[in-house]
Amino acid sequence: MALFDLPLPELERYLPELDEPADLDEFWAATLAETRAFDLDVRRAPHDSPLTLVDVEDLTFAGFGGHPIKAWVTRPAGSATDGSSLPAVVEFLGYGGGRGRPLERLAWAAAGYVHLLMDTRGQGSHWGSGGDTADPAPGSGPQVSGFLTRGILDPAEHFYRRVFTDGVRAVEAVRALPGVDPARVAVTGGSQGGGMTLAVAGLVPDLAAVMPDVPFLCHVPRAIAITDAEPYHEVVRYLSVNRERKAAVMRTLSYLDGVHLARRATAPTLFSVALRDPICPPSTVFAAYNHYGALADQRPDRAIEVYEFNEHEGGGGFQLDAQLRWLAGVLAR
Repeated sequence: MALFDLPLPELERYLPELDEPADLDEFWAATLAETRAFDLDVRRAPHDSPLTLVDVEDLTFAGFGGHPIKAWVTRPAGSATDGSSLPAVVEFLGYGGGRGRPLERLAWAAAGYVHLLMDTRGQGSHWGSGGDTADPAPGSGPQVSGFLTRGILDPAEHFYRRVFTDGVRAVEAVRALPGVDPARVAVTGGSQGGGMTLAVAGLVPDLAAVMPDVPFLCHVPRAIAITDAEPYHEVVRYLSVNRERKAAVMRTLSYLDGVHLARRATAPTLFSVALRDPICPPSTVFAAYNHYGALADQRPDRAIEVYEFNEHEGGGGFQLDAQLRWLAGVLAR
């Protein structure tokens, strides 16, 4: 993929005007209050694992609507009962993937963190090793195949209202676990997981750190204008048939846009962006990065890793190494 978006100097200054709904904060406050009426209901079950240096638990907690959400929790062996108070990292997954097998993601536990990997409701069969969480409350109305147009005519019905709320509850669940320092919880994820990371950063005011990689669901109006790649193209296909519904569609997506939620974040952040990424175009990522924390009483520290020659894979292992080093520094401060 050739370079197709703005030049890097323009990206670094890119600060688009936003069409943020006036009742965004009220919408999300009501959503979270509705969900918190349900008990968090954290259930832990040991997982029979051949691993000896980490402990693995099969975790279930109540997400949006009280629906059961699955997660893997991995941590240094014995740390749940030895009096440790470890920092935690909550990780969200990319579009269509599920939590897979716990031995597939060991870096955070190996680095001394409690790691919660949240399954994404209704997903898990597009790539990877599968998922285990149903979505018992699908949005109403016709949709394009995929998830981006599920409940697209009403923000209260949209798939990502449920998923973002699940992400907030995942932070609450990890804070309820033994051996976790609730003041040192970070969130991370790539692509869809990066968009979820930004949403949770805007909805949880006391995170220690935020690490979105090549995030999806940012500056959605521009994304659907400049890329033909999925998943954004799901919206284009929907509107190519439902021409009269553009206003309703864009209104719904404005409640879910990572740029709008990122403005409310308060924790330090490390982003990544790939300049040849056709799935999450660079300008959409920089829109979120440049607006990040703008509404905070004190603007949080920001940093971004730029991968000039990469597409949606971004930095891969290089970015994970950067995250491990960056987060250790943040927590040391």
